[in-house]
Amino acid sequence: MSHSPVSKPGQQTEPPTSVVASIADLARLRFAARELVLFPHHAVKSALAGTRSSRFRGRGMDFDEVRPYQPGDDIRSIDWRVTARTTSPHTKVFREERERPLMVICDLRQTMFFGSRRLKSVVACEIASLLAWAGLNAGERIGALVFGPEQQRDIRARRSQHSVLQLIRALHETSMALLPREQPQASQSVPRPGANERYSLSEILEDTRRVARPGTSLMIISDFHDLDATSERHLFELARHCELNLFQVHDPLECQLPPPGQYQVSKGTQRFLLNTAKASLRSRFEQRHRDQEQLLQQATLRLKLPLLNFSTDEPVLDTLRLAFAKQGRRRRS
Repeated sequence: MSHSPVSKPGQQTEPPTSVVASIADLARLRFAARELVLFPHHAVKSALAGTRSSRFRGRGMDFDEVRPYQPGDDIRSIDWRVTARTTSPHTKVFREERERPLMVICDLRQTMFFGSRRLKSVVACEIASLLAWAGLNAGERIGALVFGPEQQRDIRARRSQHSVLQLIRALHETSMALLPREQPQASQSVPRPGANERYSLSEILEDTRRVARPGTSLMIISDFHDLDATSERHLFELARHCELNLFQVHDPLECQLPPPGQYQVSKGTQRFLLNTAKASLRSRFEQRHRDQEQLLQQATLRLKLPLLNFSTDEPVLDTLRLAFAKQGRRRRS
């Protein structure tokens, strides 16, 4: 179910800056993305040649170290000078370059069209754009899957600005598809969340498994509202061969209902009243949110996956800086 911001009858509240992230705004994020470093010193799970120095070792261009010979080492790599000096065989080890293509998976289904200050879909588009620009700045190939209520957009991984701009256009156009349309008066009922959607989270992850190659760095952006056992199984399979990062987008109103009172809630042309004074309603609402959050937390702990939380009432860049800021990376290295 999608919503526009909630307000009390007769009370004006500040509307979201935009219900759809503009192409120009997402393109301008390329300058802010210079503050982010996505891949400082992680090992890579693929044997693809590329532009990244990895912890896979072999016969590459960059000398790494000399160590005692081990059974199976290539005899062509024996360092005869060190061997003669130490009277025991030593071999040269080289550090090969490896590639870690970045793929952004952005969930823009109907439940993302919700927000008390900004829409979750707008926040998700900003996250996806910043990650893509940061990946391109690092010299990576950028690809993406963008899932809307009824269709999927596939951006092939390329190391070019055009690939990021193609992603931005897909984000904008998919967000536009979330906008409510005029409906006949006879059908002015409130639909169940996700009732008319083509994709579930498990299907999104299943499609991702078909596209993501081993060694890919996957950035999955969603509210994860329909995470289940099948979804967790797909995450497990993806984590075996790819590097996963999960980005959860949520709104404060999803955690707790506003203070007791009568609130007018809108869904495009639809309007209905929400009575938040009922203690039983508030309790069920908050418990449902806690249960879903616990499910996500337990899944990420079991699979040892990093999870970054974004609130619609906080700047996206501030949250990303905490995890990927250049200065912070230098301090930890």
